[in-house]
Amino acid sequence: MPVVSYGCETWSLTLREERRLRVFENRVLRICGPKRVEVTGEWRRLHNEELNDLYSSPNIVRVIKSRRMRCVGHVARVGEKRDICRVLVGKSEGKRPLGRPRHRWEDNIKMDLQEVGCGGMDWIEMAHDRYSWCAVVNALINLGVP
Repeated sequence: MPVVSYGCETWSLTLREERRLRVFENRVLRICGPKRVEVTGEWRRLHNEELNDLYSSPNIVRVIKSRRMRCVGHVARVGEKRDICRVLVGKSEGKRPLGRPRHRWEDNIKMDLQEVGCGGMDWIEMAHDRYSWCAVVNALINLGVP
């Protein structure tokens, strides 16, 4: 887990990348081996639901989202004068390339807040209250697995 999630606080994940991370996690969990059916004596692979039941730890996507939310709480509390806040929240100047805009880090934060039920709120103001932000982070990691 630490090797896969190194630097995940600054990732801007798309749905395709989230799916690929879940597939990778399930492949790693299947290393434990197949399951033997008692009645027929044949071996079979474990299904995703069985893997989730065996390993009670939250899936990798939930861990990444909770780490990102914990990091954004720190960024919001340091203030807008600091460089890290200006880099992660600021807008770049100049013309953008043609085509669909790339998925931004701030868009991920807003989508994560919508999952918890805090979609319409200003996340920077919400993060200044440390205890309520901690509750949001804990709620995000404890959501049901999609």
